[in-house]
Amino acid sequence: MPDYVLFNEESERLLFKKVSLSDFENWLPFHQEPLSSQYWSGLSKDPITACKEQFSRIFERYKEQSGGMNALFSKETKKLIGLAGLLAQEVDGIVELEIGYSILPEYWRQSYAFEAAKKCKEVAFENKWAESLISIIQVNNIPSQKTALKNGMNIDFSTTYKDNSVHIFRIKA
Repeated sequence: MPDYVLFNEESERLLFKKVSLSDFENWLPFHQEPLSSQYWSGLSKDPITACKEQFSRIFERYKEQSGGMNALFSKETKKLIGLAGLLAQEVDGIVELEIGYSILPEYWRQSYAFEAAKKCKEVAFENKWAESLISIIQVNNIPSQKTALKNGMNIDFSTTYKDNSVHIFRIKA
């Protein structure tokens, strides 16, 4: 079974690397920005706790080979831009491969999420890891929905996922 990670891949502006503990301080501003978590219930309100929980889950996924987020670094500046990757997710009892993405607030609205999501899609389909890919997006998260649409995805259905009302966006190979 593949581990669904894109380590050492790259896109036009981004390098995909394994997340390391040294990325924690640079990722913390994501959790310090209230808009980053406004769409999801059940997340810790304390930025340090939320970041620790996220990193714990990333490393757990690496260990169990259920996909994982990649640290996205700017080719130009070598700075951390965000996290993106392919994640095995169970939605309504079915395990599917999700394209997930989060970008640091200072880099929002610069198409980094789309660039990363597009690369995830290309690698998954080139490697025949799935016949279709999903993105799980909270119903009010319009920026992430726009990214999914730009990546060729469309709303397949709506459901409740981890106590959140979400749209499941899908693209087929």
